[in-house]
Amino acid sequence: MSAALPPVALSLIGIGTGNPDHLTREAQAAMQAADLILLPHKGEDKAELAALRRDLCDAVLTAPGPRIEGFDMPVRRSVGDDYLAQVDEWHAAITRCWQAAITRSLDEGLQPRTPGQPLQVALLVWGDPALYDSTLRIAARMQPAPHSVRVVAGISSMQVLCAAHAIALNGIGQPFVVTTGRQLREQGWPPGVDTAVVMLDGQCSFTELPSHGLHIWWGAYLGMDRQMLDSGPLAEAAPRIVQARAAARERHGWIMDIYLLRRGD
Repeated sequence: MSAALPPVALSLIGIGTGNPDHLTREAQAAMQAADLILLPHKGEDKAELAALRRDLCDAVLTAPGPRIEGFDMPVRRSVGDDYLAQVDEWHAAITRCWQAAITRSLDEGLQPRTPGQPLQVALLVWGDPALYDSTLRIAARMQPAPHSVRVVAGISSMQVLCAAHAIALNGIGQPFVVTTGRQLREQGWPPGVDTAVVMLDGQCSFTELPSHGLHIWWGAYLGMDRQMLDSGPLAEAAPRIVQARAAARERHGWIMDIYLLRRGD
């Protein structure tokens, strides 16, 4: 019989892009205060992602520290054109995995370090939990609902990209758009802006844009020892980026990248 699930205080901690120096002092304190840290495993081809999170824990946690519990990340169904339904199913499956991992830890004797207080459960979120991340939406599905949800802001890949290239994110007084590769492919250039930051693009969607007058700044594995950067007029840089991206993904088994496009520079 599984232990009854106690009230859970959930902390979603932004950890930047994999560099321990990206962790804020607030993030380190939140990690140390947790009773339980949940780490997702996304399959053998992405085992290094779990190892990076584990390395962050090893770098900042001191004894007595939290229990660290892994769980297998569900794979999103990708067959069919019902993208939103696919995401909804996936989020529901992840929620069940979280709750199963918490229950498993309780069954093995985990208790709140502070008697009478909610169990402090933390998840380490790449970048910042507010930007193109679904952890908050998944947390809202938990049953029973968490006693509390705390978000610790993290350094986003968008910030690290601009810092790595030493560029300003936007023109003076000008707006910009943060979008996805899917949106760029399906909708084309976003209206009303000259600057677009593109995330979650495994298809190199910039190759489908008219390249005249466009400049690209691209980065992968930002903040890590293997960081890769390229920039230039889109017509010149695009073939280099496509080739470098494919080679890096083949070499490491995974890639996280982001790019900024600007018209008129």
